[in-house]
Amino acid sequence: MARQFATLDHLSGGRAAWNVVTSWDAFTGENFRRGGFLAEDDRYSRAQTFLQTTWELFDSWLGDEIVADKESGVFLSRADAGHFEHRDRHFDISGQFSVPRSPQGRPVIFQAGDSDAGREFAAATADAIFSRHSTLDAGQAFYTDVKGRLARFGRRPEDLLILPAATFVLGDSDAEAKELAHQVRLQQVSGQTAIRFLEQLWNRDLSSYDPDGPLPEVDPDTGEHTIAKGRASVRMHRDPIATAREWREKAAAKKLSIRELIIEVTGRQSFVGSPGTVAGAINDLVQSDASDGFILVPHITPGGLEPFVDRVVPLLQERGVFRNEYSGTTLRDHLGLGPPRQATARQRVAS
Repeated sequence: MARQFATLDHLSGGRAAWNVVTSWDAFTGENFRRGGFLAEDDRYSRAQTFLQTTWELFDSWLGDEIVADKESGVFLSRADAGHFEHRDRHFDISGQFSVPRSPQGRPVIFQAGDSDAGREFAAATADAIFSRHSTLDAGQAFYTDVKGRLARFGRRPEDLLILPAATFVLGDSDAEAKELAHQVRLQQVSGQTAIRFLEQLWNRDLSSYDPDGPLPEVDPDTGEHTIAKGRASVRMHRDPIATAREWREKAAAKKLSIRELIIEVTGRQSFVGSPGTVAGAINDLVQSDASDGFILVPHITPGGLEPFVDRVVPLLQERGVFRNEYSGTTLRDHLGLGPPRQATARQRVAS
């Protein structure tokens, strides 16, 4: 993995990033861990060790005498450049790391955990964290909590960016954009998609239910060996019964079908309106410390970002909150991040 990312960083001129994701289900465990799944605490412990170990490989060229032969293009160094040795309960590896130090030193690390363990993991290791909190109050609470954890790891608030994913729909007027956004969501969530998503919470086969009908009266199955095994699992929800109750109440209050409810509960932070409305909403959330920015997810690809670039970015630039030119060449530069910290286990042997 370290070789792949270091190579990608060289090939891209320092624009590589790594979205670090831990997985909870047995299906993925069979692929990557020779069967089974890990409890949450063990999952994050292994992820932390995995990430730190790759950092030791990236940093194995630090401090060594490295020069490049301009005629041959070959890197020349002392014999110990790239040497690594790491032993702990997760990994026992040693050897010679064959990829010289890349432009960024290591890729920008993105992470998306929202549990307490996930927030700790992000505070300790990530350069940027995704957030699912879309309202001002929820965004500010998440922002304050995660940023408040950084000092324990010797980090500053600016060392970790909070960047929620967000969709957007633009119109010449707010009303036009709202109608278009409704049509977009109807096309994104088919009846079959809605049923499959509902099964992730109910942990049951719901294929006989009408997606345009009411939610199931039966409660979710909280057992382990059910429909969830091998695909998105009930583990996504800490209390499936309570979540189902909340969804029923929402559906009853707004008279929503299964499909309509799924459209509502699965929506990302979405900016809908005229370019001026969208620019103002984004700026308000950033200035209010609900986020450091947003990762835009257009509903049409490729080309879906063009309307935003053409119509919203100039308005943000006029406000002085969006760059007019780049100040560096790497992704780390573009995000305003400093150089990566050297791996803490520089001796390369972990207890």
